[in-house]
Amino acid sequence: MRAALDELGAALAKVDDRLIDAACRMIADARRIGVYGCGREALQIKGFAMRLFHLGLPVGVVGDVTMPALGHGDVLLVTSGPGETSTVLALMRTARAAGTTNLLLTAEPESGAAMLADFVLVIPAQTMAGDQGEGQVLPMGSVYEGALFVLFEVMVLKLRTLTGATGEAMRARHTNME
Repeated sequence: MRAALDELGAALAKVDDRLIDAACRMIADARRIGVYGCGREALQIKGFAMRLFHLGLPVGVVGDVTMPALGHGDVLLVTSGPGETSTVLALMRTARAAGTTNLLLTAEPESGAAMLADFVLVIPAQTMAGDQGEGQVLPMGSVYEGALFVLFEVMVLKLRTLTGATGEAMRARHTNME
């Protein structure tokens, strides 16, 4: 347990807090927000989308039938640890053509996705693409995926301050259909 937490902490300690603040500002100021990730990254970003909804922000998950069109003034927030996920690259190109701002979370700042991004928040953590199996406790892309979860929780706290959302208001937006 301690080794796994140390791996996550080491990755998160290298994330630039000023860039987290800037990403949060972009999200808070967006007219609409679309989110997307593949695999286990998708699970993390969908959880973040849920919290953005609880904050009262206009968010949709790409691929859901209720996802609105994105355009000028909107943000497409994508995660691609390796930065070369074909679906992410295609969506970023579509968003760019529509005038949408591409906000990328990645472990690879020199990747194809980073070249398509308007803003890159680097999470320097092991991803599935960089898994060599040696010197790491957590397998495959778990360090990146776990770091995403913690980062998103920190971003929720920052966004709560930026938006002035109260805990009561957030709870009121939580579904009663469970």
